[in-house]
Amino acid sequence: MPHIGLFALVVRDYDEAIAFYTEKVGFELIEDTDMGCGKRWVVVSPKGASETRVLLAKAGNDDQVSAIGNQTGGRVGFFLNTDDFERDHKRMVDAGVHFLEAPRDEPYGTVAVFEDLYGNKWDLLQLKVSG
Repeated sequence: MPHIGLFALVVRDYDEAIAFYTEKVGFELIEDTDMGCGKRWVVVSPKGASETRVLLAKAGNDDQVSAIGNQTGGRVGFFLNTDDFERDHKRMVDAGVHFLEAPRDEPYGTVAVFEDLYGNKWDLLQLKVSG
């Protein structure tokens, strides 16, 4: 069955991006392989996730550098689903993640927007259980 396996997130530096996503957001480092010529294949993922993962791709030219932190034109472009919003929000705040708003309840669930270390906007989201 088709699924999204990876999406690339353009970063300034591999190590600072790994540190942010593993130490602050709570992801795990899945792979960090040297590809030569300063390139690495770096994959992170929420702990326990088995399908969609994030490829941290170091900017390699001026156009890519200009996209760092603005890959979706200022919109929330990434959605981190959780089964326990309060737990994960508190852990992330305690780790120093910058949230742009207080948690809010929406018809679809509980959500708060946070920024990654480059300014990309993410939703931390706990969907309402339907039924």
